[in-house]
Amino acid sequence: MTVARHQEPVVLQAQDLPAHCPNDQMPLWSSHPRVFLDLSEGSARCPYCGTEYVLAEGASPASH
Repeated sequence: MTVARHQEPVVLQAQDLPAHCPNDQMPLWSSHPRVFLDLSEGSARCPYCGTEYVLAEGASPASH
């Protein structure tokens, strides 16, 4: 049985980009393969653990 838990989104500033999960604040025991997240729409969810990442108000990903 999978138990869903409420988790606050991780708010990212421009200097935190490129966004990846697991992030540096997550404990090593709970890590999964690193994935980079597309925040072009302002938010993204990790396909492994479901952690939601959102850009802080006023922050925007740099265009390449």
